[in-house]
Parts: sequence; structure tokens; C-alpha cells
Amino acid sequence: MNLAYKILKAHLKEGELVPGTSIAIEIDQTLTQDSTGTMAYLQLEAMDVGHVAVKKAVAYIDHNMLQTGFENMDDHEFIRSVAKKHGITFSKPGNGVCHQLQLENFSKPGETLVGSDSHTPTCGAMGMIAIGAGGLDVAVAMATGKYYLSCPSVLQVNLVGKRNPLVSAKDVILAILQKLSVKGGVNKIVEYTGEGIKDLTLTDRATICNMGAELGATTSVFPTDEQTLAYLKQQGREADYKEMVPDVDATYDEYLEIDLSTVVPMTAKPHSPDAVVPVSELEGMHINQVVIGSCTNSSLPDMLHAAQILKGHKVAEHVSLVIAPGSSSILAMLASCGALADMVHAGARILECGCGPCIGMGQAPLSKGISLRTINRNFKGRSGTNDAGVYLVSPEVAALSAIKGYMSCEFDDGFTLDPVPYTPFVKNPNFFISDYDPDNTVYMGPNIKPVPRGEKLTDTITGRVTLKVGDNISTDHIVPSDSKLLPFRSNVPHLAKFSFSKVDPEFYDRAVAYGGGFIVGGDNYGQGSSREHAALVPNYLKIKAIFAISFARIHRSNLINNGILPLVIDQSDYDFFNDQDSYRLDDLLDAVANNKDITVTNENTNESITAHLSLSEREKVMIQYGGLLNAIKELGGDF
Repeated sequence: MNLAYKILKAHLKEGELVPGTSIAIEIDQTLTQDSTGTMAYLQLEAMDVGHVAVKKAVAYIDHNMLQTGFENMDDHEFIRSVAKKHGITFSKPGNGVCHQLQLENFSKPGETLVGSDSHTPTCGAMGMIAIGAGGLDVAVAMATGKYYLSCPSVLQVNLVGKRNPLVSAKDVILAILQKLSVKGGVNKIVEYTGEGIKDLTLTDRATICNMGAELGATTSVFPTDEQTLAYLKQQGREADYKEMVPDVDATYDEYLEIDLSTVVPMTAKPHSPDAVVPVSELEGMHINQVVIGSCTNSSLPDMLHAAQILKGHKVAEHVSLVIAPGSSSILAMLASCGALADMVHAGARILECGCGPCIGMGQAPLSKGISLRTINRNFKGRSGTNDAGVYLVSPEVAALSAIKGYMSCEFDDGFTLDPVPYTPFVKNPNFFISDYDPDNTVYMGPNIKPVPRGEKLTDTITGRVTLKVGDNISTDHIVPSDSKLLPFRSNVPHLAKFSFSKVDPEFYDRAVAYGGGFIVGGDNYGQGSSREHAALVPNYLKIKAIFAISFARIHRSNLINNGILPLVIDQSDYDFFNDQDSYRLDDLLDAVANNKDITVTNENTNESITAHLSLSEREKVMIQYGGLLNAIKELGGDF
């Protein structure tokens, strides 16, 4: 048995480990962050439960920390008060990025984690099954201890050889993205094997697992070994170590081999993480900004490598270099060893420990600017500047380029990076609060609005196409993520006004005028983050169904959780839809109950096509009741 299935089998509560079938697994840990957490905890409150049912639940504040008004801090206080009421550990703003903190403090080999952030798979580096999900799925996991998913297949990525000097783990995952694309991991677990693993530190593995989300993978996982144990010793958690390895004769569904010795410094060009080329192809490209940080590359080794390159040098006069350490412990260690001073003396701006620029929360590039970033996504407009070009690079390339003023991987002859020892971490417990008071009063600020609810399924739905879009539409397209809108993540009626605003500014007015209707998409619709707001907003606008050639995993689940039909169409039927005619879906009750194809009729021409629907038994109930919250209210929390 492979490692992924070993962990799933040990936690299996319902179903069988057959790819494509519905299963439920026991969850040991959950995490939320404040961008998705407010809605998740509103949903948890709606379930009327007491203490959470998992071993460890953590609520992080790391996204919405730019307090230009009351909204963000109101949300933080709401989350803190809910956490105290339900026995959830609260991580205060400034403590760091949720995935880095979870890895440092709570990750355990062999355990399961589900988080309301698509980069939760970061902890797969620790030999965990760690899965990103929508906030409602995480709320249900906290309430019941279970998480439902389609059983993934397992892709073996066998690492051989050894990396060349100055080639980073970021380059490795970018090389994999170049081969597999942003949809190459959909409904798969990526399991890493091979002798090449020994060349990767625990934080290297975390970088690779983190960006497995960009493959569309359910999660990624590494076995445990000496590197795992060394990291746990560094964190003062040696007792948490457990050997987690696949059987010698383990089998897999797919196979990919990566020779680490052939990997070179890589970059992903705008506007997709799989638009990957060698850095050498862009050597000399003028840049304006460099960002080092995010959950992908903000570990202590990443920071120390950047500091070593910057030491004694000066950031180019036309370049703005900003650096965000991943946790308060990392920041403290950088200060104590002098690396922080090296960064500042070079001309770097030090940001607070959090997500910041990665999610468009400050540090937007200049108009038509070029920004090199060590983050995981470079979707158009995500940086806060719609016409900027964002390139994804390693911390090493980022630091060197900041000095030179242009994209570069040409280090001076003989330059090497000193190895980073597993120095014991300086632990600061003052940012974590673990109080439990079931009678605690929950704080509700004026910006926090009720969770939208769907309506029960009817046998016939009619409507017009409110929007037709192409391939790889991301959740950033559906509900933009920037400093102006992030404070309103608990206010769906306000967010709805900006839905698809960067794709079609008239979408909201048209959706209101049409009374909802349908959205038509291309391939990989809903890629990107786990934010369920990309389903909550269409639900609020009374969108009843979305037609697409294929759906990203998390977004499809979020649509079903909100009672919206995710209907798959053939490529040849994409042009069947237009924005002038009215469309009708018939016999829906029977189609949903029995997973039948759905007839879609153009009421103006009387032409028709069939759309495909495949739901688990549990998903059928959610669609029939108009969403998961409605089903829980009618049937109880463990239907």
C-alpha cells in the first residue's frame, strides 16, 4: 500500500478506497484563516455545537491584517470569541502565516488535517494527509470530526539524482508544474518517493507540497525520515515523530520521474503558475519590485538564504524589495542571528508576519510593473494591479535579482550558500490563546452578515446566461481578493457587487436584472483558492447552475454545498450557449436522484443538449435541500 492510502485507511469512516467513489475520513486537526474563517465560524455557530470534535483546531489571523477601518478587527474579535466558546486555539495577528505555523507547532506524521485554505497541503511535508476545503466543509469537520471527499487516485512522483547548487525546492515544483499543468493533479494525491527525497529538507518538502495546490491536487505527501525528525527536534517536538513510509511493493495509479540534477532555476510567467520557463530565458528583464515571503517561501532557510545573498549589497535603486518572514519565531531568530539587519542594511522593507502581498493585501506593483515574487499564484490582478506582470521565483533568484535590478540567476563564480543548521527554534507562546469557555459571548460587528441560504431544488429551472467565460477561471476572477474587498469577507451582499468585476463589470447588474440564471465556463472552472465566497456570492445572486467543461475540485464541492448545480458539458456544446436566449432544465428531481444526464433546452430555438451530473449520495441530499446548511437543519449534522 502506498503512504497516502495507508493514512486514509487508518482514518476511513465511510466508503472504500476506490478512486472516484465517495468516502469520509476522520479528521485529527483543522485550521482556518481570517479571510475564510469568519464565514466558517458563522456556519459552525449555525450548527449549534459545543466543543469541537477534533484533536486540534486552530483559528489563524494572517490574511486581513491591514486595518484601514473597523471591519477586519471586528472579524478578528468575532473569530477570537467563537474560538474561546468552542475550544479552538486562536493565533493572534502578527504570529505568522497559518501553514508555516501549523507546520512548526502542530503538524504530526500520520494524522489528517483539513483547512479552509487551498494551501493546507503544505503539512503533507510532515507525512500527513492535509487537504484544503471550503469553510463549510471545515466547519462540519470541526462539528463532527469527519470530512467527505471523492477518493483520489495516487500519482507517484519519483525523485532521483541531486540538485545542483543554487537550485531550490521552488524550482523543483515549478518544473513539475511545467510538465503537468494547473489541472494535472485534479482528484489525485501526489506522493513523493525516491532517493532524491534525502536531498530535500523538511521546509523544501513543504514548499513542494504547498504548490501542489497549483496542480489542482487533492493533496501531496512525503514519507518521514531523518529530515522530518531533525525538524521536529528543532521545534522541540521530537516526541511527535512517527515513521510513515509506503510499503516496499506499493502500487500507484500514475508515475512521473524527476531527475533533480536536470532542474535549473525556473520562473512562472504571467498569468499562470504553469507558464514555466527557465530563468535564463528572461535573464536581464527589467524589474520594479521583489517580494520574498508567503506560505510557499517564508521558512527560516528561505529567509537565511535571501539574507546571505543580500549581505553587503544594495538593492537596486529602482527596485522595491519587501520581505515577510513566515512566523514570529522566524522573525525573532532572524533578529537574534543578525540576518534581519543584513536585509535592512541592503535596503529591504520588512513586513509583518502574514500573507500580505500574496493575496493583494498591500504592496501592489506600479502600473504595468514587473514584480518577482516567491509566492504560489500569479493570476491576473491578484497583486492588486491589474496590468502588472507577476513572475514566480525562488528566494535565491528573488534576492539576486533585487540587487541587480533585473531578472537573473547568474551568481558570481564560486558563490555558494551556507547550509542552514537545524538550530532550535525560539518559541513564543504569547501569540497563541487556548482558553475554553462554553458560555463565552460571541462578538458580532456590524459588517458581519448572515450566511446566504439556497432554495430547495425544483423539477424545472429556467433562466438566461448571465456570463460566459473561458478556461481556467479562478476564484480570484469570481470574487476578487484585494485590500479593498478582503475586509468584507463576512458581508456577502457587499462582495456580490464586485463579483466578476475584473472579467465583466456589468455582471452584477445583469445577474440582478435576470433574477439569477446561469454561468457558462470552460475547462478547470474555479481553480485557485478554497474561498467559498466564489460559491456563496452566486448563491446570493440566485445562480442556479453553472455549466463548464470541467470544474476544480474544491470549487465544485463549494457549489454543491450551496445548492448550485455543477453541470459538465462537452467541449462541442460550449457554443450552444449565448447571452440572448433563455434556457430550460427539465426533470431535475429525477436526474439528481439517479445521476442522469440533464436535458438543456434553448427556449428560443428549441434546440437542446445534454449536461452531465455525477453526485455522491450525500451530495444529492445537499442539492435537493438547497445546500449543506439546509440539509443539516432538516436532517441533523451527520446525515
